[in-house]
Amino acid sequence: MDNSVNPTKQINTNQFTQLSIFVTSNSDIYTSSQNSPFPINRWLSNETNTSATIAYSDSNSHGIFIDINNTLYFSTDNKHEVLSKSLSSSSNILTIVAGTGVAGNAPNMLNRALGLFVDVNFDLYIADHENNRIQLFRQGQQNAITVAGSGSLNATITLDHPTHIVLDMEKYLFIVDQHNHRIIGSNEDGFHCIVGCTGSSGSSANTLNKPSSMAFDSFGNIYVVDEFNHRIQKFLRLNNTLSKYL
Repeated sequence: MDNSVNPTKQINTNQFTQLSIFVTSNSDIYTSSQNSPFPINRWLSNETNTSATIAYSDSNSHGIFIDINNTLYFSTDNKHEVLSKSLSSSSNILTIVAGTGVAGNAPNMLNRALGLFVDVNFDLYIADHENNRIQLFRQGQQNAITVAGSGSLNATITLDHPTHIVLDMEKYLFIVDQHNHRIIGSNEDGFHCIVGCTGSSGSSANTLNKPSSMAFDSFGNIYVVDEFNHRIQKFLRLNNTLSKYL
């Protein structure tokens, strides 16, 4: 887009509220609707305003992810689970891949699962919102490892209602720490604040107010949905060389 603020494509969703979005490498778009029965919809890249419902989440879904095997994952807010479905199959069967359906803080439980990330090893990272932690479910495992926040074995950072997570290609973890109004990043030295590090909310260029999600571009710049400021903020990566983010 060459830094243009003008959209190159507009889609009429015919829904009141879209809670989350995922764009695949071939530019297909997936969204989740806040309206019952909470459909997950797909817009193919070669179509303009025609969508297909590919699943129903039965609850608000604040996290959608498509892995490298073309499997859909989505969180179910009030059901405290993460479900999956193969997009390469005609079957409508949904599989519970994390959570028990009941809110809790045991290793196999979640309390309002929000943002998701699935890496190339098919390990699933979840922003466990009400438990103030990031949970890692290894492929095929029902019990998670807490990798950040409350209960972590390496408790170098405190989280307050995390909402979204991203892994870069070096498997460093980035967290939207919503009620702390900041973005957390990790490196070989552990976790540290990288955006919104004043300790309080605000509307200045270096502050956030309850951010909800984030994304990298191919240059390592960060885009943040600064929800309570009603804006999208772009933070430039300094000393950028080759991208490791996309």
